[in-house]
Amino acid sequence: MWHFFFSASMSDSEQTFLDVAITEVLPELQAVNKNILEEHLQSIGVETSDDLRFVTEADLMTALRPVQARKLLSAWKQKYQTPENSSLSSVEASSTQSLSLLSLSPQSLSSTSSSSPGCDIQWDDNFEIPWSKLPAEVMHFLERGKRPRPKLRRQMVRIVVTEMMEKCPHVGRKHSIDVARKMVAKYPNSLQDLIEGEIVGAGYLSLVKQLQNRIENVRRTSTPKIRKRKHQTDSDHTDEIPLEERAAMQDTYGCIKWNVEFLPLEETPESQQQKMEKLKVMFQQADTNPEEVKSLMKSTYYTQRLHVNQGKSIKCLREEWPFWFDELGMSVHFKELTGIDLKETFTRNLDLKGKRLLDYLTTVAVSKSKVFLQTYARLQRMRGPQSGCSDDVKEMVLLLLSYFEEKEESMLLCVEDTCLADEVQLEQVPLTPTIIVCGQSCYSSRRYMLSVDRHLVSTNISSFISALCLMFGSYYNFNIHYPSELASTLEFLQR
Repeated sequence: MWHFFFSASMSDSEQTFLDVAITEVLPELQAVNKNILEEHLQSIGVETSDDLRFVTEADLMTALRPVQARKLLSAWKQKYQTPENSSLSSVEASSTQSLSLLSLSPQSLSSTSSSSPGCDIQWDDNFEIPWSKLPAEVMHFLERGKRPRPKLRRQMVRIVVTEMMEKCPHVGRKHSIDVARKMVAKYPNSLQDLIEGEIVGAGYLSLVKQLQNRIENVRRTSTPKIRKRKHQTDSDHTDEIPLEERAAMQDTYGCIKWNVEFLPLEETPESQQQKMEKLKVMFQQADTNPEEVKSLMKSTYYTQRLHVNQGKSIKCLREEWPFWFDELGMSVHFKELTGIDLKETFTRNLDLKGKRLLDYLTTVAVSKSKVFLQTYARLQRMRGPQSGCSDDVKEMVLLLLSYFEEKEESMLLCVEDTCLADEVQLEQVPLTPTIIVCGQSCYSSRRYMLSVDRHLVSTNISSFISALCLMFGSYYNFNIHYPSELASTLEFLQR
């Protein structure tokens, strides 16, 4: 998860080493193909020049033509394969083959001689992208080097995934990477991930994400699901329905500790209850120790997950775990759940990539849509001469909403700057996590609130970035689906 604001970049040393190894043999190779090849070599474990002697022709076919691949292999063999290495490799290969043959039973030998029914384990190596099955409009964009509209791109992904799953129903991320790499290599101008003409990451991760999402959607009827809380009204007869049954479905994507099966060794149900009560008392105090709160929230993570996965309402969770809806408690639970420090990682990658994204939105994107240009002009009038990181983040989020043609009010609801929590008209607020902006706009507001399931769970948030992280964390912590009307913006921020 977290590919855009939470992605890692390759080190300069790896780029320099592979760039030299490729360029000295194929100086005419296009930069796009070179980048794809470098990334693929790293993904299969090439870390030193000595590793290049283990590369095969099949490893190079993702970005090179057969003759180019053979040139590269010939040059690398001459340069890196010494006689000692060559003889050693022969001994290793023969001994490995002998050991593997000795370890096989007659039944296993017969089973390995034929592929598993219905699925060739190396199907992706010979998989041909079904370009001929794509709509004419999609091919019109691809062949002219233009970027297809989101709707057309989704059509393309659906057709490709259908073909992939016909080849093998058990499609993994590796297969999606291989297919996406081939597609981008064929039509880089139309499909590659670019911002201001620069390749983002490997250049094809957004397409991998779309392929994976489609595969998960196709499998949804046959894979285990996670339950999500269902909004209840006073008229619902919920007492007759078990809490676990009052929930909708959600998958576990991105979570590493969604369902904790056992209490920590040093904990008992009684000690968990005592710590939960202690946290309630501490929440009422003005001089609580943040480190103690953090320790107690972490040690009671098991019970927190138990309660939310049972389908307890937000109101009930807010009463039992008040610190969970505080910035500190939310971050502790989120890190246990996903392994990621939400705010720290977001702000760090915002420093690295935020300016480039904002520059793209305010220079390139504005020239492609009249409606987007009007939104940008309106935001500039609202922002005025204000500057700073917080205002840049506000502008970036608002522009992303407009770029993806999603409504601001689905994420942000403005109220008067003097509005108290009891005065917020919650019937106007979406059920999903929503930031309440106390002021005429995000730019003029100095205070924010957070609503989840139409309950104000945090009423005095001092910064927009904190409010954004609390909103985002709520989706994961409380098993809430992204709403369709915000899916693109939230997915982009997540990536």
